[in-house]
Amino acid sequence: MTTTFTDETRERARDIIARYPADRSRSALLPLLHLVQAEEGYVSPAGVAFCAEVLGLNKAQVGAVATFYTMYKRKPTGDFLVSVCTNTMCNVLGGQEVYDTLAEHLGVGHDETTADGTITLEHAECLAACDYGPVMTVNYDFFDGVDASTAVGVVDELRAGGRPMPTRGARLCTLKEMAVQLAGFADERDGAVADGGPGEPTLRGLRLAQQHGVSVPGFDPNTPIRSKAEADKAAAEAKAKADAAKPAPVEASAAPVKGGDGASAPTGAAGVAGPAKPAETTEPAKPEAASGSTTRDVKAPDDKSPQVRTAETRQPDASTAVPDAPGTKVPTDGTGTAPAAGDARSAEAAGVAANAPAGDGKPAGDEAGAQERNLTEAKAGTDADGAGPADANETGAQK
Repeated sequence: MTTTFTDETRERARDIIARYPADRSRSALLPLLHLVQAEEGYVSPAGVAFCAEVLGLNKAQVGAVATFYTMYKRKPTGDFLVSVCTNTMCNVLGGQEVYDTLAEHLGVGHDETTADGTITLEHAECLAACDYGPVMTVNYDFFDGVDASTAVGVVDELRAGGRPMPTRGARLCTLKEMAVQLAGFADERDGAVADGGPGEPTLRGLRLAQQHGVSVPGFDPNTPIRSKAEADKAAAEAKAKADAAKPAPVEASAAPVKGGDGASAPTGAAGVAGPAKPAETTEPAKPEAASGSTTRDVKAPDDKSPQVRTAETRQPDASTAVPDAPGTKVPTDGTGTAPAAGDARSAEAAGVAANAPAGDGKPAGDEAGAQERNLTEAKAGTDADGAGPADANETGAQK
């Protein structure tokens, strides 16, 4: 087991950590785990300790993340990780048969590696390619529509040193080379960039939309994506335009006001009989005009208890409830007529008064008067006919 990581790995670790703010360095943990897996082929205890050291974490914190995600292997893994989907869709199409055939052909089970260290086999719950099922991946590159014979042909070529071409994606690389890419570093191999397009099953929805003329209104696929600086500039221009369109505030006129006899008089002077013309004001926009909603604007009832607030939400006053307000319904008496307005506080107080809390460990409604009355009746029945406690109980039950 490797206990000391290479200088290249440590340099790459510094590059990964530098991608994140200084106070958020622990966000680099996921790519760092891929990085140590790229050197050892799995996340060893030494790899956990290395990540904890460079990030200032303890090993328990790193181990909790490394054991949560299945892409981090906790024991030595082969050069090629072969994953066969055995979930519902692929299973119906023959995925389990593919897995069983490979397990028998390679002589290994789930999460086990061949003796030559070339292939590790695993069954996957879902590989997110149901429209290509049954599917198999080799180091997360897809082989679509496989069957038992084609799957065996792929693994035999891998064991012979070949690199079969995936259905979608670039040519295969080893698991360690893939881990470098997952850590955020480019694949420098010739032909590493895939030049193939998506398969027909993926494009089927697009073909149907084009065939039937289905599209998003006003959508232009050629619209360029603006940078943050351009978006901020456009927002500032829109705000300035909106501010310029606002009406100027109405100020008191300093012009003299004519009196009833036509003579001029200072504004506000006593004895001016002429009526002043009211200033024109702009009526504020109604809520429904601005947002399309008719719901009233209600001030948040911060001074109310949670119980009252809940009661008012479920059963608002009939006189003030908005018929189309979300979550509200105006109650009726069965004839379609809304009852008179009520007060949620009064209703709550009446409910509390009618349901006094139990005290002294007695059930609610267990009054002392009722107990005394039962005892008196039981005693009277015993004195009258000499009946015992059982008879008294029967008498009380009959009464």
